Amino acid sequence: MAVILITGMSGTGKSAALAELERRGHRVVDTDYGDWIEDVRQPDGSFEPLWNEQRIEALLDEHSDGALFVVGTVANQGPFYPRFDAVVLLSAPLDVILERVASRENPFGRTEAERMKIADDLAAYEPLLRAGATAEIDTRRPLAEVVDELESIARQTGT
Repeated sequence: MAVILITGMSGTGKSAALAELERRGHRVVDTDYGDWIEDVRQPDGSFEPLWNEQRIEALLDEHSDGALFVVGTVANQGPFYPRFDAVVLLSAPLDVILERVASRENPFGRTEAERMKIADDLAAYEPLLRAGATAEIDTRRPLAEVVDELESIARQTGT
């Protein structure tokens, strides 16, 4: 039973990979939807979207059969890395990301300000994600190949 975290910046193909994994019969959880994330007030008064740690703990504690693929990119995911058999970073160059976000269903990334935020976040946060990842997949490859590699990682790491 492998438990795999798929992480990466907006527009790298996490949702597409998760949908294909689900289509192939795997258990998947997209932490961007449902009650997985809560907005936590920061000392400066701003809000940070963070995983609801109790819900994530319960998800990981109760999983016992087959592969589980969890998608998420939040500031508090690092402490959970030891609970995952693999942490896989999906990545793509900025020009590819910007092309993808311009035409996807999720409207984030269509305004110039949002596109600048994506570029800034890519430069600031992707290196941190890369440092914690156990594998990286370049999502310029066809989706089927990306998902084949995710399945391979799950098979190799499952216990």
